[in-house]
Amino acid sequence: MEWFINQSPIVQGLIATIFTWLVTALGAALVFFFKRFDRRILNTMLGFGAGVMIAASFWSLLSPAIDLSEQLGYSGFIIPSIGFFLGGAFLIFADKLMDKYSYGSVLKKEEVEESEEGSSSKVTKYRKSILLVLAVTLHNIPEGLAVGVAFGGVAAGIPGTSIAAAIALAIGIGLQNFPEGAAVSLPLRSEGISRFKSFLYGQASGIVEPIAGVIGVIAALTVRSMLPFLLSFSAGAMIAVVGAELLPEASLENKKLTTFGLILGFIVMMILDVALG
Repeated sequence: MEWFINQSPIVQGLIATIFTWLVTALGAALVFFFKRFDRRILNTMLGFGAGVMIAASFWSLLSPAIDLSEQLGYSGFIIPSIGFFLGGAFLIFADKLMDKYSYGSVLKKEEVEESEEGSSSKVTKYRKSILLVLAVTLHNIPEGLAVGVAFGGVAAGIPGTSIAAAIALAIGIGLQNFPEGAAVSLPLRSEGISRFKSFLYGQASGIVEPIAGVIGVIAALTVRSMLPFLLSFSAGAMIAVVGAELLPEASLENKKLTTFGLILGFIVMMILDVALG
């Protein structure tokens, strides 16, 4: 641990987000042992991940953004509110763009190919897998950015931040990445795609996090006055992921288990962040 603390914030952010990617890969590796996974367990895990992200959004991102805004002489709520709103709006807008220009175009191409060739099931499976990976990858960008900004905020001396809280955030995001990796690889395997390719798609969805993490650290270190916005933007994007993807997906079945996972995830992340921070 001492070795990690003595590293530069860029190295810390990179290592932390490599960890979150490796946990994604670990979740995707379930495909080597199962073709299908008990939906109740997966829903509980997704609910747990949602609880982790909600807690992390406040204690590791939004609360430090409010404290820093006041320290810099800004209003304690205006910039954090704007950043939070724009973070959520960005993710919703990006989702809509992907639906319009990717999913819609895929459906049209599939219809043409089916009429010309009679069957395009194999091609359809690969297209669906690409879209699934793109969707999860999009949602992993703000997670990596959040971890990077957290480590950069510590190096910049932001009030309310600490190396322990940044590590707790990385651990929390890693915990919720496990079911995400499984949620990509297992459905692909159930559609007939090979175990190895399903694993590759699943782990690839998390590889963007180290890139976003390094960008987050650099942004936090170079533009300190922008940190309240960056922190709250990351928080808003993470809440949008929870509201738009994690909870709706997990609540299709077993709402009670999803709710139990949500509460448990929130408590675990709160303990990690408050006790270690």
